[in-house]
Amino acid sequence: MQFKDIVGQTELKERLVRAVESGRVSHAQLFTGSAGTGALALAVAYFQYLCCTNRHDGDSCGHCPNCQQIAALAHPDLHLVFPVNKQGKKSGEAMLSDEFLPLFRELFAEKQGYCSPQEWFDRLDLGKTLKGMISAREADEMIRKLSFKSFEASYKAVLIWLPEAMNEEAANKILKILEEPWEKTLFLLVTEQPTRLLPTILSRTQEVAVPRIEPAILEREAAARGITDPVQARNMARLADGSLIELGHLVAGESDGQRKENFDLFCQLMRLSYNDKHLELIGWAEEVAQLAREQQRALLSDAARLLRESFMLHAGLPEISYLWGEELAFCSKFAPFVGVENIEPLIAEIESARAQIYQNGNPTIVFTHFALAVSKMIKHL
Repeated sequence: MQFKDIVGQTELKERLVRAVESGRVSHAQLFTGSAGTGALALAVAYFQYLCCTNRHDGDSCGHCPNCQQIAALAHPDLHLVFPVNKQGKKSGEAMLSDEFLPLFRELFAEKQGYCSPQEWFDRLDLGKTLKGMISAREADEMIRKLSFKSFEASYKAVLIWLPEAMNEEAANKILKILEEPWEKTLFLLVTEQPTRLLPTILSRTQEVAVPRIEPAILEREAAARGITDPVQARNMARLADGSLIELGHLVAGESDGQRKENFDLFCQLMRLSYNDKHLELIGWAEEVAQLAREQQRALLSDAARLLRESFMLHAGLPEISYLWGEELAFCSKFAPFVGVENIEPLIAEIESARAQIYQNGNPTIVFTHFALAVSKMIKHL
């Protein structure tokens, strides 16, 4: 994985290169950003650059043994940790990342490093109830591996993808080594939810914030993937919301069915809220609670998008509203109900519900509270 394989992020890649060339390599770095920004791929490309024996022009060579092994996630000095689980697990059985490493390498190669947590959990076949986790046993194994000398590279590293999946015992086990690691030892943590990490871990790491990909870059990427209509490419870039993964879904048409279902549920919620149909709102919440967690998070994301677009229509800014078809028709009529008085509280409720779903909260309780809270805020302004 070379820096040139990362879409966008030019400024950040240049900053990482300068840090390596000047010898300012922090022993514990926290890459923060959604999967679609390329945070995981960027962390791998960074370690590959660091270990490359023939780097030039601000990138690794891609051909030396270190580069080839790191790109395949098969380097003996790069240890990978990620949330795992499996159906039919015995009581007390500890799941370790190494058991699932071939599967993870397969997904990473297939998605070129741009893989979402849900895609990984789907590959593990966890279903609706199980969730991936990083156990205390995994933390012990991590420390054991790092106690050995490096085999081939000048550095040895552990890359922890989704450290927010660590339980408290696992997180506490790595605190000391995070603060006082062995020489030439790196911790590369890649997280989508930094607020879910222990404050003591946050204080021991240097944040590398990976921003959303700029719409202009995604627009060019859409054109490169066969979208010849510039208006369609521009709309897709906006709808992707800075995520290369979401852009891929849009180009392939994979989001169309899900987006239509989310739109119908959003319309239903807003109509029931306006009419104060509380019993029906509870029924709506129970229906949404039956969806998979990734679908629930997607619904909340689409609801936030539609509320923001409605607010822009209400504010008299239709030229920067990216809606068409039935979404435009509904939001044009709905816009008078979304203004400066309630847009922030509405978005705050969405973010709160999304965080609770991510933390494995009971979806029936979460969405019942969410629906009733929203109903209090929807009124003609």
